[in-house]
Amino acid sequence: EVQLVESGGGLVQPGGSLRLSCAASGFRFGSYDMSWVRQAPGKGPVWVSSINSAGDSTYYADSVKGRFTISRDNAKNTLYLQMNSLKPEDTAVYYCETGSSGRGTRGQGTQVTVSS
Repeated sequence: EVQLVESGGGLVQPGGSLRLSCAASGFRFGSYDMSWVRQAPGKGPVWVSSINSAGDSTYYADSVKGRFTISRDNAKNTLYLQMNSLKPEDTAVYYCETGSSGRGTRGQGTQVTVSS
């Protein structure tokens, strides 16, 4: 059974940083592209970033490019999202997801709130 457990969310002031983690189990993590998506209150899910299985190709939504960095450690079956220069509009529940199609399996999410 595929399991994805996100952590690292919290309340942070504008301009601050957070590092999200996603612990994966139940599948061959190192064989899958992975993604982060987010969902703000009252809105649908939005793709944030993807990384290929080897970790040497990354992709970002324009809204986070230059501020967020996706990475992975295949030896630890873990996906990361380093978020810098956070803005109030980054407030959302962040989910890791298998694949990059938007139709993969997601975890339970972790809440990120950017507010002063």
